[in-house]
Amino acid sequence: MSNSILTASLLAWGLAQVSKFFVWRLQRGKFDLRLLVSAGGMPSSHSALVSALATSVGLQEGFSSSAFAISFVLAMIVMYDATGVRRAASIQAHILNQILEELFKGHPISEKRLRELLGHTPMEVVVGALMGILVSLIMMGLWFNPAR
Repeated sequence: MSNSILTASLLAWGLAQVSKFFVWRLQRGKFDLRLLVSAGGMPSSHSALVSALATSVGLQEGFSSSAFAISFVLAMIVMYDATGVRRAASIQAHILNQILEELFKGHPISEKRLRELLGHTPMEVVVGALMGILVSLIMMGLWFNPAR
């Protein structure tokens, strides 16, 4: 791929997504392949993606460029949404699942569960953002200085 910004961004997203799989294993003692393609969890792959994007754009186009400003604002919106709206939806899904389980025991409706792993804690977003920045710094450094 010849687009260094896109390469760094997608690599950060992929690394964050794969690392969720291993973090889950360490925390819960089991593997869950669904984590390779799911939202939510540690670290935030969306935060890794947009922070790598903003960092890469800043490094290539300059931190005073319009392109950096746009990518930075996009990153802030995505990370705010992950800890705000999506996190609230996760909490609501958890509560609704508990209500369904308690009120409708033995009824088919109690077997249908809402997805609870949707949003992120602030720590998951920070770790994802730091991962994206680090991947971008490494990739852009290698991209522009291949002799290293």
